[in-house]
Amino acid sequence: MAALVARTPWMRIRVIPEFAPPFIFRRHFRRNFSVRASIDSDAPVRVRFAPSPTGNLHVGGARTALFNYLFARSKGGKFVLRIEDTDLERSTRESEEAVLRDLAWLGLDWDEGPGVGGDYGPYRQSERNSMYKQYAEKLLESGHVYRCFCSNEELEKMKEMAELKKLPPVYSGKWATAAVGEVEEELAKGTLYTYRFRVPKEGSLTINDLIRGEVSWKLDTLGDFVIMRSNGQPVYNFCVTVDDATMAISHVIRAEEHLPNTLRQALIYKALGFPMPSFAHVSLILAPDRSKLSKRHGATSVGQYRDMGYLPQAMVNYLALLGWGDGTENEFFTIDQLVEKFSIGRVNKSGAVFDSTKLRWMNGQHLRAIPFEELSQLIGERWKSTGLLTESEGPFVDDAVQLLKDGIDLVTDSDTALSNLLSYPLHATLTSPEGRPIVEDKLSEVSAHLLAAYDSGELFGALEEGPAGWQKWVKGFGKTLKRKGKSLFMPLRVLLTGKLHGPDMGSSVILIYKAGSHGIVSPQAGFVTLKERFEILRQFDWEALNQDHPALESAATISN
Repeated sequence: MAALVARTPWMRIRVIPEFAPPFIFRRHFRRNFSVRASIDSDAPVRVRFAPSPTGNLHVGGARTALFNYLFARSKGGKFVLRIEDTDLERSTRESEEAVLRDLAWLGLDWDEGPGVGGDYGPYRQSERNSMYKQYAEKLLESGHVYRCFCSNEELEKMKEMAELKKLPPVYSGKWATAAVGEVEEELAKGTLYTYRFRVPKEGSLTINDLIRGEVSWKLDTLGDFVIMRSNGQPVYNFCVTVDDATMAISHVIRAEEHLPNTLRQALIYKALGFPMPSFAHVSLILAPDRSKLSKRHGATSVGQYRDMGYLPQAMVNYLALLGWGDGTENEFFTIDQLVEKFSIGRVNKSGAVFDSTKLRWMNGQHLRAIPFEELSQLIGERWKSTGLLTESEGPFVDDAVQLLKDGIDLVTDSDTALSNLLSYPLHATLTSPEGRPIVEDKLSEVSAHLLAAYDSGELFGALEEGPAGWQKWVKGFGKTLKRKGKSLFMPLRVLLTGKLHGPDMGSSVILIYKAGSHGIVSPQAGFVTLKERFEILRQFDWEALNQDHPALESAATISN
């Protein structure tokens, strides 16, 4: 357990009026002071990310962790992970493990913290209670805090009176000036008490936030606040201050919702004689409607995006751009490039909107930037695990990934891409409004010639030769039909793939042919082989198709 520590300060504190800490408040003392802090640039950089293990890691928390990580790495400093689990009712070890797993998945490895250790542990607040009590007693001895014996009923009445007078709901200070005898009497009776911090009645506190600039608060809006509850549990602001100070944290980079906490924490720093860190408060992540991003807007946790098939490098890249940029038009960064480029001075103080469409696009960019061998392995394993293929590697997998990768933004998209390739929705395509012009262009005649090429073995022979054989065959087939360009390729695409659109037709047909001959496709994949497709064409009732669509029949009659 760490003892009371004294460290070389990296912050210089100027106090008005002139008295040096620690100081003791008396009844007659005029509590009026202002605090300003300036940074000692020679101090080592130490930052921390301090999540509460009460749920999943939110993307906002992940971005805060990322900014801390990038700042530490760019300055050659330390990135500390601390678990703030003082909320005993809501904190769970399962949530803690999930947070650690998500941070590790993002690649944000911590230098000190759970599972790693360090010289400033323990790194869970629940394991530091004796330290908090030690510092609370020090503040009691110095007069910075006092025992408050007010009951919940009394405190509620104070709040009601303040509301009637339209005043802020601050503590009235009933026990701030109590005589020693009054306190001893309550202690003798065993009355429960809290520790309250004495707040100066006048004056202000000013900090120079690294993102927001100068921020000030008036002290008369605060009132004496609790640092230790009547059950002996420390309050959040007290724990955080003691932890940051005893862990030698030099820069506190956190969400803007913590900005109001800075006033209480700064007062505790001052009272304990600790140097204050530098603060940087990052703006919230907003939903498209510019409200705070929440579950009602869809996925908000890192784990959800991982399960949806997003890559960690894409998440890191996108989160970094939510409020930061390097001053250029570039939006694609690796983690190493972010470390090299990152500057807290370029973090925007206005809120950033979370755009899931852009995140998906960025994931596609990172997916296609993966070396092909790794990409093929990643997608091949996915296809096997989902039951589409019986093997996860080999020539067919490589060819399929090469053909389909440009249409894949998420790894999970690969399932749909391959399933579409293997399917043959011919009837649905021909009966669709978009398919009518293809049918009207004598598609039945093209089908008859294509069946002849299949029956003669000419087509499959060309497919055996690969792309060169296919191109040679198509050219000759077009000459026979006196067709070229769109009038040749659109009918062929529909008849061979059953679709109007898709990846390169020649590569698609060759891959479909290989899938039928290699036996790599699972029976439950819904695959229609080329042989089966030609049997469907052989049995297709073109006259019935025209009867179902009279407009097609009349158009064909006029054409003839």
